[in-house]
Amino acid sequence: MTEPTKPDADREPAPLLPGERSRVPAGVRWLVVCAIVAVALAVAIWPRGDDRAESPAPAAAPSTSASPGQLAAARTRAALPPCPAGIGAGALAGTPLTCLGDGAPVDLAAAGGRPVLLNVWAWWCGPCRVELPVLAEVAARAGDRLTVLGVHADPNAVAGLDLLAELKVALPTVQDPQSRVATALGAPRAYPVTVLLRSNGTVAGVHAQPFTSVDEVAALLRTELGVSL
Repeated sequence: MTEPTKPDADREPAPLLPGERSRVPAGVRWLVVCAIVAVALAVAIWPRGDDRAESPAPAAAPSTSASPGQLAAARTRAALPPCPAGIGAGALAGTPLTCLGDGAPVDLAAAGGRPVLLNVWAWWCGPCRVELPVLAEVAARAGDRLTVLGVHADPNAVAGLDLLAELKVALPTVQDPQSRVATALGAPRAYPVTVLLRSNGTVAGVHAQPFTSVDEVAALLRTELGVSL
């Protein structure tokens, strides 16, 4: 007894012949591969809703965008002492600078009569956050035998003042966004950098490194300036 013939739709495909990989035409297979690649690329470049949340926060606006009221408030919070009338650094003659604490003009070429520790820093500098309190302690121990002066080398005066207020560091500081001080004294564009000046205003040493203890600074002061803490 013969079985009824199956319709074409229900008929099982014939087995592949030896050495035969597929009966799908090569052109069709190529189109399928291209479609898969296109979908994968679309998924990879499709914008995600949280992309902006992962972007780094923008840097703080430069001080030129701060209002006079904002700058005055930052100065009140920091409560910095006035800047010295001069430090005798002849190399800085004709270099216009302002005092960060009160905005007064400063002439660092004017005679000072004391050895000086100049520290160039910026509000965004991580090692500066560690070093500034150390230098404040150095200034407290040295008293009137040494002038410790900060040089804020960034346009954002408000951010500089806020950092000093946060650290509770009350050091006289000049604002030097063009890095005129570092350039004139031969200091590298590295933060922090410390310049030691003799009482006649000449450079005794330039140290492009962060100091983490008073003892480290004291050793340099004793060797290069003859000042003991």
